[in-house]
Amino acid sequence: MSVDVTALERQARRSLPAAVYDYFAGGSGREQTLRASEAAWREVALLPRVLRDVSRVDTSTEVSSASLRTPVGVAPTAFHGLAHPDGELATAAGAAAAGALYVMSTRSSRRIEDCAAATAAAGGTWWFQAYVMRDRELTAGLVRRAAAAGAAAIVLTGDTPVVGRKRRDRGDSVVTEAMFRANIGPDADLGAAEQAADVTFADIGWLGELSGLPVIVKGVLRPGDALACAGHGAAGVIVSNHGGRQLDGAIAPARALPGVVAALRDTPRCEVFADGGLRTGEDVLAALALGARAVFVGRPVLWALACGGAGCVRDLLTGLTTDLGHAMALAGAARIADLDGLAAADLDGLAAADLAAADLAAVDPSPR
Repeated sequence: MSVDVTALERQARRSLPAAVYDYFAGGSGREQTLRASEAAWREVALLPRVLRDVSRVDTSTEVSSASLRTPVGVAPTAFHGLAHPDGELATAAGAAAAGALYVMSTRSSRRIEDCAAATAAAGGTWWFQAYVMRDRELTAGLVRRAAAAGAAAIVLTGDTPVVGRKRRDRGDSVVTEAMFRANIGPDADLGAAEQAADVTFADIGWLGELSGLPVIVKGVLRPGDALACAGHGAAGVIVSNHGGRQLDGAIAPARALPGVVAALRDTPRCEVFADGGLRTGEDVLAALALGARAVFVGRPVLWALACGGAGCVRDLLTGLTTDLGHAMALAGAARIADLDGLAAADLDGLAAADLAAADLAAVDPSPR
């Protein structure tokens, strides 16, 4: 089952109020980064292998000790209740049904515990994305609740000290106060629940101590920042520009990913992931070939949710995985591990003899 995310978005746009569609679809500034992020994956050059047995292609992978049927996960995005009455409950259930990792947002419109139950009922795995808020006790409470409810990791979003200004904002927010308070509670000061501007690398350790869970840092684009995250205890980094919703002009994840992967090559305990602009199985292939352990999709999940709830989310993720498997076969890769070295960007500066030796080491060159 193949999937057409562009057609899915068109259908969602017809069904959603215009202001809600723009809230989900919009980017910051002139939306340069929003546009560039999608295009950059299509520009990754690949070097497919030949004469490999791809009669069976396995898309399963292991992420932070969790076994998953697919390396395509659900990125944290806010207020799914705007897209579907079941909100994050449907997203969580759909992701679990597809064997995909689900990352729940701090700005969820449904309670942490309810989303956790929906995931558990379908045998899924989930992480909790944390904004460090101005009132850190609010953050601490949410993180403790997520850990108690069964989250497998905490995702610290590091690229949002302030919220980027969106060109499509219409003045009045589409987000209701009830949605905003779904997890912070009825009595919290809404101003204190906004993101803090004084977040530092030290907060990686703070969140780890609070939760007892691995901490993944989202929004990393610089190799030096990736190394600093690892040095402060991060179990992983997500190469991301926040879907083009923060600094307009920021580099596309496809362009930043090779540098981050290279910087962390000697730090295997810190895994590298990517999100932003991924729309096809071939995009996913490119990200994995560049060194990402897994990827996350955001807006496509919202479009699927708007079009058909949990079932459509499941079908989207299953379709992307099916398309990835087809692309892997064409590339001569029967397993995710076989994608190593497939991206031409990885081969810059390697001697032809080194490349030949690496290929020969992976197969038996003798005739039968």
